[in-house]
Amino acid sequence: QLQLVESGGGVVQPGGSLRLSCKVSTSLDMYCIGWFRQAPGKEREGVSSIHGSQDTPYYTDSVKGRFTISRDNANNAVYLQMNALELQDTATYYCAAGFVCSASALPAGAFTYWGQGTQVTVSS
Repeated sequence: QLQLVESGGGVVQPGGSLRLSCKVSTSLDMYCIGWFRQAPGKEREGVSSIHGSQDTPYYTDSVKGRFTISRDNANNAVYLQMNALELQDTATYYCAAGFVCSASALPAGAFTYWGQGTQVTVSS
């Protein structure tokens, strides 16, 4: 059973930065790793994704230019660097693993394995 563990969440002021980490229990090579977020009362939203052996990341429009996804295959880890954070970025952030990365969308239903989530709160 593939396992994912997120870390790095916290409380930050608007304009601040956080770096989320997703540690995966197996090699990244065959998987698409996605970051999702869910705010209270809202649907889960795909934020960004990257494949373990391809270099074409996906970003949802609201985070383009602010968030950067990266991976460390040697350590089976994926990171989400979040800069210029806004109040609306507040949510629980999840990483998930699937088998196919899309260049144009990030549907939660395409991902099989999920972490427990880490809370990101942007507050003044």
